Amino acid sequence: MEVRPGYKQTEVGVIPEDWETDSMLRISRQIMDYRGRTPKKLGMDWGGGDIPALSAGNVKMGYVDFDAECYFGSEALYSRWMTRGDIAKDDILFTTEAPLGNVALIPDDRKYILSQRTILLQINKERASSRFILQMLLSDGFQRILEDYSSGSTAKGIQRKKFEQLSIAIPPLPEQRAIASALSDVDALLTSLDSLIAKKRDLKQAAMQQLLTGQTRLPGFEGDWAVRRLGDIAPLQRGFDLPNPNLRSGPYPVVYSNGVLNHHASYQVEGPGVVTGRSGTIGKVTYVEGAYWPHNTALWVTNFKNNNPRFVFYLYSHIDFGRFATGSGVPTLNRNDVHSFTVAIPATNEEQTAIAAVLSDMDAELTVLEARREKTRLLKQGMMQELLTGKTRLITPEPADA
Repeated sequence: MEVRPGYKQTEVGVIPEDWETDSMLRISRQIMDYRGRTPKKLGMDWGGGDIPALSAGNVKMGYVDFDAECYFGSEALYSRWMTRGDIAKDDILFTTEAPLGNVALIPDDRKYILSQRTILLQINKERASSRFILQMLLSDGFQRILEDYSSGSTAKGIQRKKFEQLSIAIPPLPEQRAIASALSDVDALLTSLDSLIAKKRDLKQAAMQQLLTGQTRLPGFEGDWAVRRLGDIAPLQRGFDLPNPNLRSGPYPVVYSNGVLNHHASYQVEGPGVVTGRSGTIGKVTYVEGAYWPHNTALWVTNFKNNNPRFVFYLYSHIDFGRFATGSGVPTLNRNDVHSFTVAIPATNEEQTAIAAVLSDMDAELTVLEARREKTRLLKQGMMQELLTGKTRLITPEPADA
């Protein structure tokens, strides 16, 4: 394949002529690896301090998750453990297995202990930008390289020696910083959207708790609610068998215990429909507007008995069907246990419809935000493909000497 002018073929692909390639070892001032070290081997124990021990469970794709479980160590344990130096802000955490390839920056200058299945890269600042290297390691291209060099049939992993020899493309430092800045701006937008989506979800959960229990009444409605069995509100029935070899592509959703996973050429039930898991996944509730095929791993509402279908969907979503599950291996939901459960519901279809409308509007807001988030994610993916390969340049390269 012919390489266009201004570019060259390298072991990592086609890159600009003024870019270089280098190994993870050579761009790092130090690679810390304390895998296998435990307090017991040091004659000590966890606890007695407030220094977090970051393991692979805390390292997500692009950020450190401090809500994930971690141990804490004392100053004495820290001094015995971190013998190769301190962890600093913008050092790079990399998970070597379970999971393989998660990457994040250390966000601050507090003390940390480097723990299980994780190594730390301290980048040579004269050679590379930590924030650029982070984006490079997050890229689909590098993740594919990791997959090629990984080993293990159950849990994929990579040996440190192999990781150190992996090569990446290295632009001049000013361009590294420009690329990192552009991609970090999109990351900030994604983080902002994630936060907004989480808040909207919390608001919806609070609204469901208030509206579906009658703690808050919508304007214009009063009077007592009716206490009824679920079997008298919207009874459930087991779905229909549909082996995978019998699936034929079509317009009708097939609703399994965990939602719509396929579409089929024919249907069993006219919509609207409300479906929940019978075997396997218990507790997820799916609403379908049109005709559909409820799978035999699910239970579907056979008769709404003059209740608003969307209200029933939100009501069943709010009820924890997991409380009725039986079986230790594959959880199973018995519809008879559900049918005997009693709840209070609005006595009029009008109030049910009004409640469903409020919650549907909140769902619509969430759908818009989630679509925007997905569009932003795809934008970043495209930017990474262009910027991290040099196909699009943010800094015009200086002309070569004549």
